[in-house]
Formats: sequence, structure tokens, C-alpha cells
Amino acid sequence: MKTNRFTKKILALILILPFLAGSWSCAANKIIEEKEIAYQGNKIIPKNILEEANIALSHYPELEDVAIEFRYKNKMKNAFMQAQPKMGNLLKGKKNHSYYVFISSKFLVENEAIPIADVPSEVLIGWLGHELGHIMDYRDKSGMEMVKFGARYITSKNFIKKAERTADTYAINHGMGNFIFATKDFILNHSQLSDKYKKRKIRLYLSPEEILVLVNNLEDDLAEIEEEES
Repeated sequence: MKTNRFTKKILALILILPFLAGSWSCAANKIIEEKEIAYQGNKIIPKNILEEANIALSHYPELEDVAIEFRYKNKMKNAFMQAQPKMGNLLKGKKNHSYYVFISSKFLVENEAIPIADVPSEVLIGWLGHELGHIMDYRDKSGMEMVKFGARYITSKNFIKKAERTADTYAINHGMGNFIFATKDFILNHSQLSDKYKKRKIRLYLSPEEILVLVNNLEDDLAEIEEEES
């Protein structure tokens, strides 16, 4: 019986991985030219984003023991960054899961390219913080739960909306509200990006107004805690 259950899990993974690869632009795509890499324990980070990545990671002490590799990739359609589990570790226990944060060298949307060097530092930190919010969401899920997550992500717009807003909320609750706001402001007010892309972001992600409400609520909660402790 146990063997049959394990076999079913393997088959489910085999069936769903091609879809995950297509949706999340995973390891099948060619990695762009190698960059200088910094190895910080269980974190692997390109040196040209090392400062921004460390600032984002500093807001997530819960991820200190989680292995994360930040890696450049090309052919990331309509996305600048994407977080996903390393597929080879999905059958291991939750504590042994490790993750990628894939980064495009250019923010390419509908043939409009913005080089990463032109993205303001606080915007880059916000983007990284959002992706780490996804990893916070992933880390308590088993391999099979991640497979189901991937299947729903590629078949349901409502699920995408929930997942993206969850990642934003994790970031804001971890003190990254100003960075997330800067990222949204950059996207919505950048003249090179199309109205179609901006409308998609408005539809699926927290709006700047919603971000400010969450930030204000968080500040109010912290103020109440400080008053109680004083």
C-alpha cells in the first residue's frame, strides 16, 4: 500500500512538473551569462545585487536556515523575478526544501526592456522582498501541496491573485511596506510599461492604497504593543 501511494506521488510529480516548468520558467530555460557569485552559508547571491538581497533577507529571520539561490535567467516572459522550490527536493521533508529566486537581467514586458541597472535600489529590494514572501508561503507546504499549488496557479486567476497578495502581505508584515510601495509605484508610473501590463498588476496584486492601509494598521498595532509594554 505504501509503495502504491509513493508511486502515485512520483507520477503526480512527473505529470505536473512540465506545467510548473512552463509557468514558472524553471530550469529548462538557459541561464544568462555567469555573474560573480557570493556564497553566504546557505544563500547564493549574484554580487551585483548582494546589498539589496541582504537587506531583503534581513527582514525575514525565519528564512535564516532556508537554502535560497538567487539566479539570473533569460526568457522570463512578462516577469522580472520568480520564486520556486528546487524540484529535486520536493520529496524531502519541509525543513529540507530549498528554493530559487530567478531574476531576469532585463525587466522585459511586451518587448519593452528595462535593464536591472536602471531599476532603483529600493524597488529592487521590494521585488526581492515580494519573492521572499512567496517562499514564506511555500515553506510550510509539503511536496504534494506544492504540486497542487503549482497546478492551481496555472489554472486559476483567482488563485494567482490570492498567492500574489499573500506574498505582498508577508513582505509588509515583515516591515517591507515602504519597499513594496516603491515597487508598485515604479511599475504603475513607469511610462515604458504598457497599460495592459499595469492593469494586470492592479488586478492581481495589492494596490498602493491597500499597501498604505496595511502599513498604517501594522504601525498602529506596534504602537499599541509599545504602550502596553511601557
